[in-house]
Amino acid sequence: MRKIIVTIDGYSSCGKSTLAKKLASKLHYKYIDSGAMYRAITLYFLRNRIDWNDNAEVDNAISNIELHFEVNPDTKQSEIFLNGENVEYVIRDLVVAEKVSEVAAVKEVRTFAVAAQQKLGDAKGIVMDGRDIGTTVFPNAELKIFLQADPAIRVTRRFKELHEKNPAVTIEEVKHNLEMRDYIDSNREISPLRKADDAIILDNSDLTQEETLNKAYDLVLAMKTKPHKA
Repeated sequence: MRKIIVTIDGYSSCGKSTLAKKLASKLHYKYIDSGAMYRAITLYFLRNRIDWNDNAEVDNAISNIELHFEVNPDTKQSEIFLNGENVEYVIRDLVVAEKVSEVAAVKEVRTFAVAAQQKLGDAKGIVMDGRDIGTTVFPNAELKIFLQADPAIRVTRRFKELHEKNPAVTIEEVKHNLEMRDYIDSNREISPLRKADDAIILDNSDLTQEETLNKAYDLVLAMKTKPHKA
């Protein structure tokens, strides 16, 4: 069957990355974590004390950033590298999470990231998750999924994930962070988070990861068997 592009958009902690990774593996597609790209850029900005409200500083910083993905031979998962350094785990820190939505809202940053993402999709056969993948990055993608879950469930999921790495984190901090990111992502001027008109909503509030994967896989199979439009 022909290869397609699958986009998965949605709010933070809906399980977009988990679903995208599992779906790509099941389809033998490439998985591209667009959020990791923005997190890596944010990490660079924080490390180098870049003022992302200063256009000149941002332009100069972006010119010094090189991002690429490599498959970890042990986990078989795609991991992101920032200027040659594997930062897959560093970028998951709450310090980065608190600033990534601000950085991702900067026009120059989005232009840089979107161009890189679109290039990765040239050969198709990819699954990419994010917030504007189906609306901005690949508006002509064959299958667009908008993943959603109840806000309280999202907070609980995110808290469990972070608490394993940092027992000092509180659920109030996580709730505030998610609410802040939701607001910034939905109200930014450039490529705000929204459901594409032709995206299919998949609510996984009451679904396990496996059940969510099966529903998404069924959507892919249905799309791939449709007659191809010339």
